[in-house]
Order: sequence, then structure tokens, then C-alpha cells
Amino acid sequence: METIMEMARRDIKPEWVKEISDYEGIDSEMILKLIAKGEIIVPRNILRDEDFTPRAIGRLMKTKINANVGTSDDYVNIEEEVEKAVTAEKYGADAVMDLSTGGDLDEIRRKLIKSVSIPFGTVPIYQVARSCDKVVEMDEDDFFKVIEKQAKDGVDFMTIHAGVNWNTVERLKKSKRLLGVVSRGGAITIGWMLHNRRENPYYENFDYLIELLKEFDITISLGDAFRPGCIEDASDRVKFTEFIILGELVEKCRLAGVQAMVEGPGHVPIDEIETSVKAMKYVTKNAPLYLLGPLVTDISAGYDHISSAIGSAIAGMHGADFICYVTPSEHLALPTVDDVREGVIASKIAAHAVDLVKEGQRERARRVDYEMSLARKNLDWEKQFRLSIDPEKAREVWTRRKSSSSACSMCGELCAIRLVKDAFEGE
Repeated sequence: METIMEMARRDIKPEWVKEISDYEGIDSEMILKLIAKGEIIVPRNILRDEDFTPRAIGRLMKTKINANVGTSDDYVNIEEEVEKAVTAEKYGADAVMDLSTGGDLDEIRRKLIKSVSIPFGTVPIYQVARSCDKVVEMDEDDFFKVIEKQAKDGVDFMTIHAGVNWNTVERLKKSKRLLGVVSRGGAITIGWMLHNRRENPYYENFDYLIELLKEFDITISLGDAFRPGCIEDASDRVKFTEFIILGELVEKCRLAGVQAMVEGPGHVPIDEIETSVKAMKYVTKNAPLYLLGPLVTDISAGYDHISSAIGSAIAGMHGADFICYVTPSEHLALPTVDDVREGVIASKIAAHAVDLVKEGQRERARRVDYEMSLARKNLDWEKQFRLSIDPEKAREVWTRRKSSSSACSMCGELCAIRLVKDAFEGE
């Protein structure tokens, strides 16, 4: 069976391409052309049923949002994780990832994937690490057995830290990083390599990995194991060394007809975001770029969703395509359902801000803002609620201190819009 990329190269147009075309406002022929080149991906496992909602990520497409959910060793509540996934989709997430590390991982994943219709991702190395008493004692075969198991459950995209190899590990040793490695998957892989004195199985057997993913048409998300975890470590040589390797792996994926995207930095000051994004886009030949944030400061604990939204907006302006949300719980605790909603909304604001200036989306995005401005001019509250990113919150805030006038309670009878309108009408 052909992969989505292979079909696009033969100009075969699956039915869902029209759905994407209508959603994005981009001609289906252009979408197929960019899928064929690897500049757009559509994560979709061949086992996904008809209820699946396809989402395209990449050039000319709307800026997309991913929401992470999942258990930890300290807190396992499957029903709550399902509620988080459903909440994320309700408030506008375009994909959900299961990062569970506690409880029955197979049961959790299967329940989560059934709870949403949007693309679903995982980080297989987490389950590999749970397959033995000690992480460093993982069997090399387990690295690939877990991928096959998750693929059969219908997972659409997987984060694989294949850019970790002896070259990048040696570069890390020579660096003066403050926080070292903050990627959990990257740390697991590095620990296994150093203990066993063996190359990363995902890097050493990358061709086999591609074959396995291709069987189910799974999109690979090339993980950024060496992403900076603090401002002090941003833009160092370790990060750029991994960039180059990920670019080489993207080429291998494209040659094999496997869709690939690349993950990027975590903490970056605002004046270095453009350099990071453009460097990644250049070395990967414009592969879709998936960023965690980046967070623009280290001191926003409890408000990291805001720090992330700032970084996401800047990164998107320079070419990032896919934003991994950050919740207010980042660096502090496992997020609640409310944290998930806050994280998605913050990221959606950033994504829309990007689309207001993005090639392919600028005109459509600005029409929405124009309609909102028109609704404000006319004091049309229902339309304002409807056009808001979070209609429920907008209505709740307006209602709790509702004005006796047609304006809001901030200005009441002294509403600037109404005063000028009345003045002109009475002239």
C-alpha cells in the first residue's frame, strides 16, 4: 500500500484532501504538490477509521496546535486524561499526544485514541523504558517492538529521538550546559547508550525504523533531544549539531516516502528565535517545524503558557508550523483539565497571530479580525462571543458585570465607539 507522500507524488487525490483544501482555503493541487515535497505532512495511520479529522501541517497551512496529555508515576487517572484530551480538541487543538509514564500504558493509549478524532501521537521510548526494571537494561529489540505495538493501535505520529548519536553525545560532554538534557526521551536514550556503550538503535537502524513506520504510514516527528531547557543554554553548538543530523534524517525519510517533521528548541530569548527557526528550516529543506514554545524566559512558573505563547508567535512569524502547547503547570506539576484548556487557548491566540501575517492564511485570518471589529463597532455582543477564540470565557466575563447600557461595563454610557457614532449621526 502506498503512503500519503507516495500517492501525492503520483497525483493521486484521496477524498480527505478536499476536506483539507476547504479547511485551509488552499487549492488541493498545491497541497498535493507540497506533500510530495515533504513541506506539508498529514499525520494519519492507515488504520484510522472514517471518523478521523485530517489536519495538514506545514507551508501555507494554518498554524496548528498540539496538546500533551498523559499520566505520571505520581498520578494515574485514566478518566481525567480522557477528559483532558476531549477538552483539548473542544477548545481547538489540532492534535493530541499521549506522554503517559504511569499505569497500564496500553490501556491508557487505546482509550485516549478513541476519545478524539484529530491526529494522535506518542513518544514510544517512554513505554520502552517501562518494559524493564532499569531503563539502562532495555533490550534493543524493545525499541522497535513498542513502535509496532503502538502503530497497530492507530497512532498517527511518533516522536523518535534519532538525532542522538555518539557525535551529539560527545558534543554534549564538551559543552558547558547549565541544565544538560531536559528532554525525557533524549535522557533515556543517552543513559542507555552510555551504560551499554552502544549506538542509539533508532539512529543506527534508521532504515529499519523507516520501513516499520512506512508499513502503517506513520509520520515521524524527529525529536529534539538536545533542546535548551533554559535561556542560558539557548543557541549553543550542541543544539545546532543535532539540527544538522535531523536534516540528514529528513532526507532519508523523504526518499523512502515517509512523512517527517522536526522538533525544535524549548527555551530561547526572543532575539535568538528567528535564528533557530530559520536554521532548522534551512538544514531540513523546509520540513514542517514542531516547537515546544519556545519559552522566552525561565521565571514565568505558573504562567509558562504566556511565555510560550510569546515565543510561539515569534517563531511562527519566522516559519514554525506546529506549536506544542504549554500549560500553567509546566515545570511544576501534572496539568489539570483547566490547565489544558488554558494552554490550548494561549497557543490558539499565538497561532492566529501568526496566521495574520502568514503566506497562504493572511487574508482569511484578517477577515475574521475584520468581522470582530465590525461586531465591536455595532456593539453586537453575540457576534463578538461567536468570533472569540474562547466564546464561553468571553460571555462569562461580559455577563458577570453586565452594563445597563448597550456597551460593556468598562465604559458604559461613556463608550467611545457609541459616543462618536452618536455624534456623527446627530451632526
